[in-house]
Amino acid sequence: MLLQLFLAFAKIGLFTFGGGYAMIALIENTCVEKKQWITHDEMMNITVIAESTPGPIAINCATYVGYNQKGFIGALAATIGMILPSFCIIFAISRFLDHFLEITWIAHVFQGIKIAVGILILDAAIKMLQKMQKKAMPRVIMLCGFAAMLLINIFSVRISSIILMLTAGLVSLIIFMVKKPAAKGGAAK
Repeated sequence: MLLQLFLAFAKIGLFTFGGGYAMIALIENTCVEKKQWITHDEMMNITVIAESTPGPIAINCATYVGYNQKGFIGALAATIGMILPSFCIIFAISRFLDHFLEITWIAHVFQGIKIAVGILILDAAIKMLQKMQKKAMPRVIMLCGFAAMLLINIFSVRISSIILMLTAGLVSLIIFMVKKPAAKGGAAK
């Protein structure tokens, strides 16, 4: 099982470009659909928590899945599996190629990779939207967050996405707190 964790995350780390968000679709495909180590709901929760905690989102996801399967040693195996391929590639590039991106064909390859990364991120977002609760409030919060991020980008305002996440969480908590007493009062009648 430890070797499976290591190899699964090493494969994700080796074949995914573009950072954590681009890796989410592959992590979900591997951990939820193929290996069934976690559920879709757990994957959504992991993504939110991994984004909110320090460190790269993909590594945080790998650590959680590994810990969920085999405790501390599983978390270590999954995390090393995720990190090792990138480390080796960057080490080799920095060691042997001084002007790596100045090589014309490599620069063109990376232009194509940028497009693929965007598609992977969009794929992860669409899958998360499809699995989101079919209730009005999560959708309203999501749409407000999307509108806020769009306006922030259009007007070039510098606001951290973490602030938006915390705001969405706070709004959701306030709504929950307001609905809870109302539901108890309605049930008592």
